[in-house]
Amino acid sequence: MAKRKVMFTYPREVISEPVIYTLSRNFNLATNIRQANITGDRGWVIIEIEGQEEDIEAGIAWAISRGIHVESA
Repeated sequence: MAKRKVMFTYPREVISEPVIYTLSRNFNLATNIRQANITGDRGWVIIEIEGQEEDIEAGIAWAISRGIHVESA
């Protein structure tokens, strides 16, 4: 199992979507929210993602495709 700590910065268009739930459900990943700040029109979250390396990569690629900025935390 691989583990990665990342920061997601959300654009307004996806702020109300269940991004972390979707990562866990669709990509078979365990997520742990370490810190977050969400307002009505923007937000960021630092999460630890654990799973198979290829699943982590696929989940991050999906998040980027939704317009989420992803960087290592």
